[in-house]
Amino acid sequence: MNIIYDFIRNRGIKFQLLTYFIAFTLLTISILGSIGIFLYSKAVEEEINVYTNEMLNQIKNNIDFYIKDMDNTIYYLSQDPKIISFMNGNKDHATEKDIKSILERFENINKEIAGILLINKRDSFISNKIKRVTRDPLTREDWYMKSVKSPQSILLFSKPIGRRIQTKERYSADEVVSITKAVKDPLNDDVIGVILIDMKLDTIKKVIKDIQLEKKGFVYIVDSDENIVYTPVNSIVHRIKSNWFNGDENKRLTKRIRENNYQIIYNYSNYTKWKTVGVFSLDENQKVIITIKFYTIIIAIGILAMGIIIGLIFTSTIANPIEKLTQLMIAAEEGDLNVRFNSKYNDEIGKLGNTFNKMLEKIKNLINLVYIEQKRKREAELRILEAQIKPHFLYNTLDTIQWMAQEYDADDIIEMVTALTNLFRLGLNKGKEIIKIKDELKHIESYLTIQMARYEEKFHYEIEYDEELLNYKVIKIIIQPFVENAIYHGIRNRREKGHISISIKRIEDKISFVIKDDGIGIGEGQLNTLNEILKGNVDDEDGQTYGIFNVNERIKLTYGEEYGVEIKSTLGKGTTVNIVHPILD
Repeated sequence: MNIIYDFIRNRGIKFQLLTYFIAFTLLTISILGSIGIFLYSKAVEEEINVYTNEMLNQIKNNIDFYIKDMDNTIYYLSQDPKIISFMNGNKDHATEKDIKSILERFENINKEIAGILLINKRDSFISNKIKRVTRDPLTREDWYMKSVKSPQSILLFSKPIGRRIQTKERYSADEVVSITKAVKDPLNDDVIGVILIDMKLDTIKKVIKDIQLEKKGFVYIVDSDENIVYTPVNSIVHRIKSNWFNGDENKRLTKRIRENNYQIIYNYSNYTKWKTVGVFSLDENQKVIITIKFYTIIIAIGILAMGIIIGLIFTSTIANPIEKLTQLMIAAEEGDLNVRFNSKYNDEIGKLGNTFNKMLEKIKNLINLVYIEQKRKREAELRILEAQIKPHFLYNTLDTIQWMAQEYDADDIIEMVTALTNLFRLGLNKGKEIIKIKDELKHIESYLTIQMARYEEKFHYEIEYDEELLNYKVIKIIIQPFVENAIYHGIRNRREKGHISISIKRIEDKISFVIKDDGIGIGEGQLNTLNEILKGNVDDEDGQTYGIFNVNERIKLTYGEEYGVEIKSTLGKGTTVNIVHPILD
């Protein structure tokens, strides 16, 4: 799965979108098709089952109706006084004639009756259409004895084989159903005989013959002993086992018979104790489902083809602009920053293209800005180099002067030369730009030593710092230019003795160098111009602020715009310079 996923992800976005679109379409069609076929199959199966149950219930009700009609006929006959008299043993010619007339009337009304037989306990019988075929007593017939034992119930005998009676039309046992019931004496409730009616099986056939269960379906009837009452001619019914029908409840079951699957549904009658069984082939239903599946696949292929076409159009609207934007990015990567993405739509891709265009503009501006800053940095480095060349020569000369002063024990000259030598030595620092704060303090103290020799009565100074800051590193010579400005432009021109304070503090991840004097200050206009020069908004055409501009430029170019120099001043009160430098270990 990961190999397939990686294969797809390594292709173009059009291929990915189209693949996902086709996969989603296939998945949707498969799910909907499967669910549709499943639901249709279940619906068809349920509809067939409902239809079959209704048909079986209708057949059961019709058969119950005919059997109840026979039961009613037996009831009416058992209530007739002449028949009761016959059952009690009174049989004369007139009585027999009257009884046969009664029987004939019922036989003419109910055409489904093949014959009616009245037999009393003395083995005497009367019938119009049924005759005795042997001299053996009929009272010992199975049907007679069962009826006597169950006088409250009507009994049904399907396929009555082996009887000693026969209908005049010579109906076989397969053509009739025998219905019997005992007759009781109304005076003492004793069984005095049995009434038997042979009902034509054609009656049941007529009920069933018009019922069609699918192409290979059929309906048949079994009695309470699981014997077949009626079945159409087929080769399946005899392969259906009676033990499949467990219990008397209505059920359905599926069985495989002769390489075919059959649904078997049976309906039980509480009245007759018969089961009406419906059998139909599930394979016939499967043929319909297969046909539906075939057409579903054809439709799915058509939908998929349309989906691919729509997917190509859809993915092209997304992928083509992205591919165009990718090509422009490649061109920009190769150095062509003049390319631009043009889109007439304001969608996400259009917004992305506009952002790309703005990004290129900013890149061009940044390149120009970096170029300008690098140019400024190189100019500043050249100026520093020039400034270092001159002190280097002076440093060697001062070293010679100090040696000569020692020969004459000129201590004041030695102190001045030593201070000046330290000043130049720290300024050169072997060409290194970064020094420790303690060296920067030594540098400014050397400078102040020299200035105090000249302006001893003009000013005094103090330096405050935290000992833990001395080993941090800073860009060299960042304090001296501002102390020099404080002396020459602030304090020298005032009458009273001036004061210069230098403080070094840590503020979060920055170091702040504050140089404060109480000199004559700077006018508002000049101060604004000075700060604008430090911000890079105005050029220093006269070069008068070269020292402070140099410090500010070196800090900003090296560490960023958040660092640098800030000057505050009030005319007549003094000036405060704040140098912000990052902490360097």
